[in-house]
Amino acid sequence: MFAKALVLALALVGSNAFAPGFQSGFAGTRAVQHTANRRITGPMMGGNEKQLKSRIASVTNTRKITEAMRLVAAAKVRRAQQAVLATRPFSETLQSVFSGLISRLGQESIDLPLLESREVKKVTLVVMSGDRGLCGGYNSFIIKKSEARIKELTEQGIEVELVTVGKKCVGYFAKRDTPVLKAFDMGQAPTADEASKISDMLLASYLAGETDCVEIMYTQFVSLIASNPSVRTMLPLSPSGIEAEGDEVFQLTTKDGQFSVESESKPPAEAADFPKDMIFEQDPLQILNAILPLYINGQMLRMLQESVASELAARMQAMQAASDNAKTLKTDLSREYNRARQAAVTQQIMEIVAGASAATE
Repeated sequence: MFAKALVLALALVGSNAFAPGFQSGFAGTRAVQHTANRRITGPMMGGNEKQLKSRIASVTNTRKITEAMRLVAAAKVRRAQQAVLATRPFSETLQSVFSGLISRLGQESIDLPLLESREVKKVTLVVMSGDRGLCGGYNSFIIKKSEARIKELTEQGIEVELVTVGKKCVGYFAKRDTPVLKAFDMGQAPTADEASKISDMLLASYLAGETDCVEIMYTQFVSLIASNPSVRTMLPLSPSGIEAEGDEVFQLTTKDGQFSVESESKPPAEAADFPKDMIFEQDPLQILNAILPLYINGQMLRMLQESVASELAARMQAMQAASDNAKTLKTDLSREYNRARQAAVTQQIMEIVAGASAATE
């Protein structure tokens, strides 16, 4: 009897059994009037299913946004690497001329203000962060590194003042006790003019004796999944450090449909060969004194570019992780939605079977 009622119920579902005014007879005994107030085009589900559908749509849209942001960051990384490659010839030539002049001077004492070391009583710390968030722990790492360096210098009795580059570190250190001398924006594509403004201000402060040392806190680009917050002494300069400074070039490529980074180490530029009988119109020391600010400008631009590349790589990874999480969450929500829908359909079939059984009694 139960099997017969089930067959009849399924037949009714397939023939619009829920249409208003539908007349049905069971075993020829009596008719049952169905007086539904509205047409039902699908199985009635509980209130939770609508919320699940809304969440699935929301997660899908979020994944599209994060994936687009990842691709935009990848395009900007490519532009940043092209900018780094474009500045390499100038940096190599400058380093070559500097090394050649140092070799030409030989054992002569080099008396230049930018190479003069003095007792450190005050340090100007330049902190480079990003202007925006959504880049993982990039900004927090450089801020924590800066805080540790400030604490280290303060414990040694050295006065510290800050020059901030990037809105994130500006907003953070504006609420702290360490004084901020000046603030600059980082941007997404640092230019030589922006680097020159920062380096000129630092040079003027150092040459005027307002500070005894200038340190740069920036994020060194290592790979797409790793970056290294580093501190570098910019002033005073060390001649041996400039001569022996090599370089490493990173290029963003694609491999097996995924982004990857190829690194290439560059040795120090060879010293320019100046003949012994070459006569300089200016004294070599004056030429060195003119070259050093250009070198500082170039290094400042390079550190800005590395910081931006590190920020973009961190944003790529953060958006990739967000996209993967959204995909996993969508799968879980879809599974939960299907289970709820299946439970609702099963419940309705059981109600129909129960009604059919009651009608045949």
